[in-house]
Amino acid sequence: MVKDSYLVGLIGAGVGPSLSPALHEREADRQGLRYLYRLIDIDELGVAPDAVGDLVRAARDLGFDGLNITHPCKQLVIEHLDALAPQAEALGAVNTVVFDAGRAVGHNTDVTGFAASFARGLPDAPLERVVQVGAGGAGAAVAHALLTLGAGRITVVDALPERAGALAAELNRQFGGGRVAGGGPEGLASLLAGADGVVHATPTGMAAHPGMPFERSLLHPGLWVAEVVYRPLETELVRAAREAGCAVLDGGGMAVFQAADAFGLFTGRKPDVGRMHADISELAAVAGVRA
Repeated sequence: MVKDSYLVGLIGAGVGPSLSPALHEREADRQGLRYLYRLIDIDELGVAPDAVGDLVRAARDLGFDGLNITHPCKQLVIEHLDALAPQAEALGAVNTVVFDAGRAVGHNTDVTGFAASFARGLPDAPLERVVQVGAGGAGAAVAHALLTLGAGRITVVDALPERAGALAAELNRQFGGGRVAGGGPEGLASLLAGADGVVHATPTGMAAHPGMPFERSLLHPGLWVAEVVYRPLETELVRAAREAGCAVLDGGGMAVFQAADAFGLFTGRKPDVGRMHADISELAAVAGVRA
């Protein structure tokens, strides 16, 4: 059914600074759509992350067309959905829910979003030895994307070593060859010293979680650095990496590509990714952060 009006939202913690509403609504305006994008912040609501199921059901009952899902609900939401797209099922993480004939179907646009952003922003970056910090929902998507891009060896580091180990085991099952290892942060210094690049995939650096995921002294000019956080675009890690002479990819590109894919799932229409890149740079400048 062809529609010209849509109601969508974002469920997560501390999502107030999100650029997603403006990013989606600007593209919808250009396509002549009525499009309302609402923030559903579990911190402001005073509910725990496991309330995501109740929020999804409420959104469906209220006539929402779909939802984006972010930290810390990307994995928790799965048990409350009616079906999963193959990529979301393989990852065990969902960042987009589409309501279709009363059913809630989970998708993951983070994988394609990160892969497209990396290919655009760091096209010549070596991928033989990659360190990834974070093994949650975003981390699963990013590691999957890196392997599809041809990463030789990924070491996933997480504050919960068992979570990193579980992600590594699942990725090795899917991709074979023992290309992924997992562990805790205690060996991060030696890992980064010998790595081609590092990807950061935890909430640290978000507006609601300021700070650095590791000591800035571990950065060196031979290391490329890719950030997943995009609120703000210039996180402390991005700033420190630039100052250290690293090649840097901020989270803006991933935000644009995953938003474009989600927009397509919600509306069935093809967005203009080039215009959305211009949007996020402008929105970030207005917000007082660097694109």
